[in-house]
Amino acid sequence: MTEQTVLVRNKLGIHVRPAERIAQTANRFVSKIALKNGECRVNAKSILGILALEAGLGTEVTVVADGPDEREASSAVAALFDAGFGEELGET
Repeated sequence: MTEQTVLVRNKLGIHVRPAERIAQTANRFVSKIALKNGECRVNAKSILGILALEAGLGTEVTVVADGPDEREASSAVAALFDAGFGEELGET
């Protein structure tokens, strides 16, 4: 199992567009991938689950991947957060 903590950096937080990008990226991998925000843990392959995190600007999210390609999966999802999903970055 691989865990990596990332920060929501885009100004609008995780809304539909970023959730879709996360889910699309996660679905490329065999591993199970989850996102955690406090006690809330959701399937990173589900847009609705991701939206349930209610993760705004500055929120710390943990990417948890478990499976044969877990390192690649975790890195790919974390890279989306690091890039701010290609959106305007906010000040944290």
